[in-house]
Amino acid sequence: MLSYILRRLAATIPTLLIVSLFIFSLLYIGGGDPAAMLAGGEASAVEVEKIRETLGLNDPYLSRYMDWLTAALQGDLGQSLYSQKPVTELILQRVEPTAMLTVTTMIVVLVLSIPLGILAAWQAGRATDRAVMIFAVVGFSVPIFVVAYVGIYFFSVQWRLLPVQGYTSPFEDFPDFLGHMVLPSLALGLTLSALVARITRASMLEVLSQHYIRTARAKGLGDRPMLLRHALKNAAVPIVTVIGLAVATLIGGVVVTETVFAIPGVGRLTVDAILRRDFPVIQGVLLVFSFVYVLVNLAVDLSYSLFDPRIRYR
Repeated sequence: MLSYILRRLAATIPTLLIVSLFIFSLLYIGGGDPAAMLAGGEASAVEVEKIRETLGLNDPYLSRYMDWLTAALQGDLGQSLYSQKPVTELILQRVEPTAMLTVTTMIVVLVLSIPLGILAAWQAGRATDRAVMIFAVVGFSVPIFVVAYVGIYFFSVQWRLLPVQGYTSPFEDFPDFLGHMVLPSLALGLTLSALVARITRASMLEVLSQHYIRTARAKGLGDRPMLLRHALKNAAVPIVTVIGLAVATLIGGVVVTETVFAIPGVGRLTVDAILRRDFPVIQGVLLVFSFVYVLVNLAVDLSYSLFDPRIRYR
C-alpha cells in the first residue's frame, strides 16, 4: 500500500507541473496590466514602468516562472498586489469558512443523495423512482445561484427563518453557525445530490440484478439488510468515484455560493482577486485548489479497497 501511495504521489508531479505552468500563464493570457492597475488611471507611463520593474514583470517568462515555482514549493505563493500581504496568509485567513461550507455541503449530499438513490433503485419503475429522477434532472439542471436566490427569497425575505448573508465560526457560536450554513449548504448540495443520486440508482440497479441478490431474496433475507449490507457495499465503488469527481463541481460552486451569501472564504477571495487583477492571489488559490483536487482523487482511489476486497494495491 505504501509503495502504491508513493507511486501515485510521484505520478501527480507532472500533472501539478503542467497545472502550475498554466496557472502562471494566466498573467499573460488574462488581460490587463497589474502595474497599471496599481499605479491608477492618472499615472504616467514612467510611473507604470517603474512599478513593472519593481514587480519583476519585465523579467523573462521562464525565469519568472521558475522563481515563482521554487518559492511555491517552499510555501511562498507571492505577495498580493492589492493588500501587499503574503498570499499564503490571505488563503489561511479564509480557509475556515470554505472548509466548513465544504463539510456541511458534503453532509447534505451524503444524507440526501444516497438514500434517494437506494430508494429509487428499490422502487425502480414506480412513482417513487420517477419522482427521484425528476428531482435529479431538475436539481442538476438548475444553476446554483438560482437555487441560492430562491432560498434567500423564501427562507430569509418572506419567512425570515434564516439569515441572508454572513458567516459565524462554529467555535464562537455553533447555533448561529448552523443558521448561516443551512442555505449555502442546501444551494450547493442540491446540485451535487442530484448527480450522486442518479449514479447511486444506476449502480444499485446493476447490483440488484445479480444472481447472489436473487439468492439472498430466495432465502428470505429482508429488504434492509439486502439493500444496505449486500447491494450498497458492492455498488459503492462507482458512488465513491462520482463523489470524488463532484469535488471539482464543489470547488467551482464554492466560488458562486460564497459570493451570493457573502461568506468570507477562499471562493470570495478568488472573486475579489479577479476583479482587482490581483494575479498572485489568483495563481496561489488555483494552485491550492488543484493540489487539493489531486489529493482527493488519491483518497478516492485508496478507498476502493475498503469496499471491494478484490482490489489490492501493490
